[in-house]
Amino acid sequence: MASPCEVLCETEEAAVANHISEHAAAEALRIEQKYSRYRDDSVISQINTAHGRPLSLDEETARLVDYGATLWRLSEGRFDLTSGVLRYAWRFDASQPPPTRAAVTELMKRVGWQHVDWKHPRLTMPDGMEIDLGGIGKEYAVDRVAEWISGQHAVPCLVNFGGDLRCVGPPPASGTWQVGIESTTQPGQAAGCIAVATGALATSGDTYRFIEIDGKRCGHVIDARTGWPAPHAPRSVTVAAPTCTQAGSYSTLAMLHGADAEAFLDAEGIRYWCLR
Repeated sequence: MASPCEVLCETEEAAVANHISEHAAAEALRIEQKYSRYRDDSVISQINTAHGRPLSLDEETARLVDYGATLWRLSEGRFDLTSGVLRYAWRFDASQPPPTRAAVTELMKRVGWQHVDWKHPRLTMPDGMEIDLGGIGKEYAVDRVAEWISGQHAVPCLVNFGGDLRCVGPPPASGTWQVGIESTTQPGQAAGCIAVATGALATSGDTYRFIEIDGKRCGHVIDARTGWPAPHAPRSVTVAAPTCTQAGSYSTLAMLHGADAEAFLDAEGIRYWCLR
């Protein structure tokens, strides 16, 4: 969820740079272990195997659930922490057939934040439903590392976890970090460059995860209201925000708004770059 991780550190002290990189890797691993849906010992597994029993969540997890609930309201249900079960139908693997409508419809019975009883920090999930923090976990890990660096070391750094990043101060030589926006038609090549001094950038898109259904390209961002990829979504949306969690959330929400992605971001006053 939070890898690969990279920290570009503007300092001549190797010991400081190594310490920062080691902490970044350790924090990414901690968050992965705590919130991975694939680990039996994770908090997510404990929630998903509670079978309707109420659980009292630790404060870190409760804050993330609060944030997910906020995104559900902001997106009018398009983003939903319970929609991870749709992965059982959607593989986004060209070697496998697309899901049937019957399969998606059956899984949709297990989707819907409105069915969850959430009163911070107490969570009760209906038996059979699951929660998945994968939609915000990587960006949250970026912010955790960036905030630790800011509090511990007075050196400019750029924290980059799989293309989602946050700057901790501008590099002294140039004053800005130069960040490329990947082309949607030539993966690995830049379609443009953004100069960033502070704050975060995150990108959502379908360059690597998509399938074709009846000749139409379907990206991996699923609308939780329907169980199907958001129609007419941009190929890529990059968002700038104070934190990586915010940037990642808005780039995802923009994709979920499909043809109205730009209008949504404009209404929210968000700085963005949209490729169609």
